[in-house]
Amino acid sequence: MPLWKIYHPVGAFTDEDKKQLAKKVTDVYASVPIPKFYVVMIFEEVAKDSCFVGGELHNKFIRFKSDQIARTIPGPILREWWMKTLDTVLAPFVKDRGYDWEVSIEETPCDLWSLQGELAPPFESVAEKRWVKENKASSYTLTEKLPVNLVLAPGVADR
Repeated sequence: MPLWKIYHPVGAFTDEDKKQLAKKVTDVYASVPIPKFYVVMIFEEVAKDSCFVGGELHNKFIRFKSDQIARTIPGPILREWWMKTLDTVLAPFVKDRGYDWEVSIEETPCDLWSLQGELAPPFESVAEKRWVKENKASSYTLTEKLPVNLVLAPGVADR
């Protein structure tokens, strides 16, 4: 989570562009925070005269498709904020270069995803915080599935 596939015209992005775009998108997700290694980006070139929009040839179109698995975005306000945040990150690479673009996000259930044979730990858990710090997947105990800030009863926090 997330897996980004970017379908773009040949030559739309240099190797440095790809590196910078991947870093900027990864930084947005890391601010959630989620482990940086969750973010995977695959750039797929589309040959000239092979992209059609509305039945018409369109050689200046870029499609961003993301499968988000580790998190779902609750509610329309947060979804709008997330899409606008991503559009702001993408704009220098597409809008500012005269491309038309489209972004879509699919959200897959987290329990249908594993990394190196490990199911992703729960959000805000001790194990997830360790994965963020180590930037890699590793096994974890049942106790590490507990939240970092465990609340045992309303108004009573684990200190």
